[in-house]
Amino acid sequence: MASPSSSFTHRPPVALIAGPTASGKSALAVALAQALGDAEVVNADASQVYADIPLLSARPDAAEMAGIPHRLFGHVDGGSAHNAARWAEEARRTLSHAHAAGKVPILVGGTGLYLRTLLDGIAPVPEIDPDIREAVRALPVADAYAALAEADPAAAARLNPADTTRIARALEVVRATGRTLAAWQQDRGGGIAGDIALVPLILLPPRDWLRERCDTRLVRMFDGGAIDEVTALLARGLDPDLPVMRAIGVPQVAAHVRGESSREAALKAAQAATRQYAKRQYTWFRHQPPAGWLRHEESLSVDSINQIAILLRDRLLTG
Repeated sequence: MASPSSSFTHRPPVALIAGPTASGKSALAVALAQALGDAEVVNADASQVYADIPLLSARPDAAEMAGIPHRLFGHVDGGSAHNAARWAEEARRTLSHAHAAGKVPILVGGTGLYLRTLLDGIAPVPEIDPDIREAVRALPVADAYAALAEADPAAAARLNPADTTRIARALEVVRATGRTLAAWQQDRGGGIAGDIALVPLILLPPRDWLRERCDTRLVRMFDGGAIDEVTALLARGLDPDLPVMRAIGVPQVAAHVRGESSREAALKAAQAATRQYAKRQYTWFRHQPPAGWLRHEESLSVDSINQIAILLRDRLLTG
């Protein structure tokens, strides 16, 4: 991912607050917007785009938004399959509109693919032949992984052998185009990193603190209506492969709604899935963004949130 600009002279500023789920990004984004006085928060989380799961996606509610404009939250119906390319186009327009209105946009989220696509661009992979895609997706994950290890050994070495989605994507690309996904990604285009002055911050709090936050938040979600949220989703009869149906927490709650597990078992399963997701995000954000990006590795408190917000505000306003 691109490094932040060293000068704001000719490039409009954009703040970025990223990190694993439950790390405190939303609260910090609002504090920064309040410190700036004329800003808006722009979602960069793949689950929070969906209107159907405000609770399970931990989308900020009206009180948490504190009167700050929030963009690209809950604007997509769960019956649609949103993706990084579509989000990046929406984000480009949203940032442009904010700058035209004299506001500082604050990107906030934990979906690394979304951020990378927006900043660095997207690989020009051709449309995949539907027959090839269907054949690849029908393979058991072990067979798909073995086929990928033969067709694209480097990709197989990078991926978890149980990562069904990424294995299928890498395999279908090399089968359909004769070229590896990594090779296509070297030709990325359309990123905005060169057009903005980015002020990034990665939140990497202590893992024990983060795990406890994840567990506690799931309890609040269950008590606050997450089961009703998933019940309404299931009533729609949506394709189980849609992203909203695979969002963290949805499959675990769905099992309870269908009578396949108890409420307590569903809660524990959702907590475990969330902790695992946070761990993957933590690893990604520790290693993938440029070394020059500011990182905060302490837990957040009201005082530290306000201090960090002032620090980021000063960087945004002075360059």
